[in-house]
Amino acid sequence: MEFTYDVIVIGAGHAGCEAAAAAANLGSKTCLITMDMNKIGQMSCNPAVGGIAKGQIVREIDALGGYMGLVTDRTAIQFRMLNRSKGPAMWSPRAQCDRGKFIWAWREILEHIPNLHIWQDTVEELIVDKGTVTGVTTCWGITFHAKAVILTAGTFLNGLMHIGRKMLPGGRCAEPASYHLTESITRHGITAGRMKTGTPVRIDARSVDFSLMETQDGENDFHRFSFISEPRKLKQLQCWTCFTNEEVHNVLRSGLADSPLFNGQITSIGPRYCPSIETKIVTFPDKPQHQLFLEPEGETTNELYLNGFSSSLPIEIQFAALKKIPCFRNIVAYRPGYAIEYDYFDPTQLKHTLESKIIKNLFFAGQVNGTTGYEEAGGQGIIAGINAHINCEGGEPFILKRDEAYIGVLIDDLVTKGVDEPYRMFTSRAEYRILLRQDDADMRLTERSYHIGLASRERYDQVLMKRDVINHIVDFAKTYSIKPDKINPALEQLKTTPLAQGCKLIELLSRPQVTIENIAPYIPAFAHLLNETNVAYKEEILEAAEVQIKYKGYIERERIIADKIHRLESIRIKGRFDYANLQSLSTEARQKLIKIDPETLAQASRIPGISPSDINVLLVLLGR
Repeated sequence: MEFTYDVIVIGAGHAGCEAAAAAANLGSKTCLITMDMNKIGQMSCNPAVGGIAKGQIVREIDALGGYMGLVTDRTAIQFRMLNRSKGPAMWSPRAQCDRGKFIWAWREILEHIPNLHIWQDTVEELIVDKGTVTGVTTCWGITFHAKAVILTAGTFLNGLMHIGRKMLPGGRCAEPASYHLTESITRHGITAGRMKTGTPVRIDARSVDFSLMETQDGENDFHRFSFISEPRKLKQLQCWTCFTNEEVHNVLRSGLADSPLFNGQITSIGPRYCPSIETKIVTFPDKPQHQLFLEPEGETTNELYLNGFSSSLPIEIQFAALKKIPCFRNIVAYRPGYAIEYDYFDPTQLKHTLESKIIKNLFFAGQVNGTTGYEEAGGQGIIAGINAHINCEGGEPFILKRDEAYIGVLIDDLVTKGVDEPYRMFTSRAEYRILLRQDDADMRLTERSYHIGLASRERYDQVLMKRDVINHIVDFAKTYSIKPDKINPALEQLKTTPLAQGCKLIELLSRPQVTIENIAPYIPAFAHLLNETNVAYKEEILEAAEVQIKYKGYIERERIIADKIHRLESIRIKGRFDYANLQSLSTEARQKLIKIDPETLAQASRIPGISPSDINVLLVLLGR
């Protein structure tokens, strides 16, 4: 073998898989180095993909030509569209997956991508020459040479696991940590820190009394993650819910003295929005119960994941507390919950391409940037893979803006604001979320990806067809006239106000009670149009058309606002100011601007501590 590549990816988690696939599919000779080929795409915590805002990210990865959506659909054992009672900007797909099948689906994909090799080893040293990365050295003493390196090491860098007062080195349960690599990076001036995450107990289904739990069924309609995948093929399973109680909380409190979170053993910051059960009872002492979700780990396994009961308390405390919940009185577990501390690198040291500002051609993606979640990792991975290829072959950087994708919001937040706790994406983080819906991720991103050579012609043709169908339906609705005497009986059945005078069909479809599906039978010309629309993924396309019709005003208004902000995005300020000597700026503004060194005035405006008056000062100076 020749250990010389265009792109090397360190780590085969969700960021690493997407990064390696993207770089290789674009044409770079790529090597994915992983400690264990049997854990590629491992779901370290909950075997679920998606959720609020996270589901949108997976749709975006798929629209760009990534694989997380395809793998999820192929291995899903329960699917739900969250937030259906709210507007479409909030709709978020989520799927429970078969953990084992997820790994092998990823490995099958990766092993069949031309230009992509997989090597099982541990990287210990980064090779840097004159400020540019040139390769890596592994624990077996092999030197890999490369034009670009992407680090996606997850929780493995100097990983340390905690259960009670017991501490063991490791990157995941029963898996070794990665040593020396952090130090080989920080010696070049890159700043590292420590974060913490955790995972709950895994329960044997044979020990659970399901009659004492509420069932939570999935949905079996047309929705899925990938814009091009086939319907789900695995058996669809139930999930269950139950609650803790005061007896559970009393047992948990009795173990707090031995909790690494409260006895000083763990000093790093954990995820605010996914707290451990012991953190919940301390933070909310008056709350009598907390909801738990019991979720299957696979189609045929008895292993169950107890969502909401993440813990690093001593083993005996975890089990004693669970036995106080009636459905778990005879609990048998496969393993306890535990916490893990790991190294991450300050993401404000990165460009929007995820390339280091300090070491040329070195990229970071995933939890090493201070994020949490498979979806956030995958979104960073595909952007890092694209830009690593571009750095090797030439071309303009591939950057997604905040009004183009949740991935753009995620990366801009990381490199502009930094992190002081594990970053998790929410719809509330996106100021243009009506533009960033899950139904139109392909309309936003596939064309851009196709033009750089990543998204396939199949995907691009699918988007063109979808756009044509939507435009055809919307144009028909805009021009087709409705007469009161013809439609009022139907409107009364739909419990919406009858028409006093004629109107266009689009006005009816704008009503909350009226949908394409329930009004078409009463309008023969419209029904004929829909019946003649014989295309793949028809149901999804009709839903997207309806969203565009019902929320047209909101979408247009948000687009106008986004276009105004683009004016600031076009004003480039990098390299134009000596911030240290701008006394008209606040001290905090000078410090933050020196540290971040923003590319544009809009990015500067999003830095915490930069006030509108500071932006005005820069605008005035630019005018001069």
